[in-house]
Amino acid sequence: MEVTIIIPVYNRATVVGATLQSVVDQTHRPLQVVLVDNDSTDDTMQVLETFKREHPGADMSIVITSESHHTAGAARNKGFEQATGEWVLFYDSDDIMAPDLVSSYVRIIERAQKHGRSLDLISARSTLVFPDGSRRPAPFHRHDLFANHILHGQLATQRYAVRRAYFADSDGWNIDLPGWNDWELGLRLLLGNPHVAYMGGRSRIIIYHNGNDSITGTEFHSRQGQWEHVIDIMKGEVACSRLKPRLKQRFGRLLEYRRMVLAAQYEREGYPQLAKPLCQQAYQSLKDSYRDSRRWRWLVAPVTRRLFARIAAGKRGSARIARLLY
Repeated sequence: MEVTIIIPVYNRATVVGATLQSVVDQTHRPLQVVLVDNDSTDDTMQVLETFKREHPGADMSIVITSESHHTAGAARNKGFEQATGEWVLFYDSDDIMAPDLVSSYVRIIERAQKHGRSLDLISARSTLVFPDGSRRPAPFHRHDLFANHILHGQLATQRYAVRRAYFADSDGWNIDLPGWNDWELGLRLLLGNPHVAYMGGRSRIIIYHNGNDSITGTEFHSRQGQWEHVIDIMKGEVACSRLKPRLKQRFGRLLEYRRMVLAAQYEREGYPQLAKPLCQQAYQSLKDSYRDSRRWRWLVAPVTRRLFARIAAGKRGSARIARLLY
C-alpha cells in the first residue's frame, strides 16, 4: 500500500532536514513524499532539491512543487494534487515522526480490512514539545471525537491519516485561513461521517511548538478577529450539517465555549477591552441556547463564569468540565 506524506515548507532551510530524515527512516514502503515550497525567501528550495537528489529509489518517490499563495492550507492543497497514495498524511516541516508511524497506520488499515471493515480516518497519539524543552502528551480520546476535536484539536495537522478518496470529497484546506485551519478542516472531515480508528499505545508523533517561529505565534491579541472568524465558520458548518438537532445544539455550545476560551486568552494577555465583548457574546449565545432555563441559571451560568476566570488565570483542565457541562 502506497502512503503519501505531504509537507509544506516555508523558510525552514535550517530545520526541515530533521523532519525529512524522519521520513527517510520510515520502515514502511512504498512511500510518496510531496514537498511544497510556499514561496520561501531562504535556501529552502535548495535543501529540498538536495534531499531529492540524495534519496533516489523506486520505493520512495519524491515530488517537489511550489505554491505562491502564502498560507499553509494552499500549500497543502497543492501537495494533495500530486498525491497518489491510497492514504495521506499531512505533516509540518519542523516535526518528527517515529520510524514506525506509517507502518503502524498501515497495520490498523490492514487489520480492519481483514475483518471486512473500511476506514476513512485514523487518529493518533502525539507529544507536544515546548520552547523550554518540556513535553506534554497532546489530548487523545477514543470516544466523543467531535467534542474532543472542538475542545482539544484532536485532528490537528499531524495527528491523523486520511484515506485519499475520502479527503478528496472534503473540499480540502481553506486557503483563506492563516490560523486554526486544521481545526476547521478536522470538523469538516468529521461532518462527512467517516469510519474512524484510533492508534493508541505510545506516541509516534513529536510536535514542536517553536514560539515565534510557529505559524500561530505565541499570542492571540495581535490577530484579533481572525480567530473569531474561524469559530463563526465552524458554527455555520455545524448548523448546516446533517447532524441531529441535539448534536447541533451541543457542538454549537462547545464552539461558544471555545469563543469564551479565546476571550480568556485576551484577558490573560492584558487586553480586557478585547476580552469583555467577546466573553459577553459567548455568554449570551450560551444563555439563548438554554433559553434562560433553571439549568442555565443554577448550574451552567455560574460554572461558565468560573471556567472563564480559571482559564484567564492560566489554569488547565477546564475543557474536561466543559465537555460534561455543555
